[in-house]
Amino acid sequence: MKTRPPLSVEVVDRRIQRTRDAIREAMMALMVERGWDAIDVQTLCDHANIGRSTFYQHYANKEELLKANFAGLRNALMAQAVAQAAAPGQLAFVPGLIAHVYEAQDVFRALLGRRSGHYVQDRFRELLIELVVANAPKAKTRNWQSTAQAHYLGGALFELLAWWLGNNRPQKPKDIEALFYLWSKPVLALPEP
Repeated sequence: MKTRPPLSVEVVDRRIQRTRDAIREAMMALMVERGWDAIDVQTLCDHANIGRSTFYQHYANKEELLKANFAGLRNALMAQAVAQAAAPGQLAFVPGLIAHVYEAQDVFRALLGRRSGHYVQDRFRELLIELVVANAPKAKTRNWQSTAQAHYLGGALFELLAWWLGNNRPQKPKDIEALFYLWSKPVLALPEP
């Protein structure tokens, strides 16, 4: 009798993964080259060397593709955060995020720059807020103050990254991380609301 994997575990065929990787890589390259607003599904398909029907087997539209890529980034950062406990007053995902942004700075300049459009920036900001909520010290209950705190920290991190990448700043990732914690320390140290 064959044993099936648990329902929560997604088993992805290698061909499916190769196709998704090709589409993701095409999106990243096109974002750097053209910006988000100038990308359409046909251009993605041409760049990934796939047909439109193949694209639609995986994603409903380019927005779903972007969301799937951000979900992958979130999952990778959360796995890193679980593996490395954060010091008190810190968020475990921040070092991994800043290192990733630094390594893929061309893509993130496109994501955070004017050519990316508000849609991409809003999804990235939402990702940061979600990561803050998942990594912040757990409040007994989620209330408006803890939600506001997550928005404040996620927004501050977004703006710091946009400033850093938007002007080709020479600071190292550790410098940006230290600056974020320096400015965020009072907020991270607030007692539970």
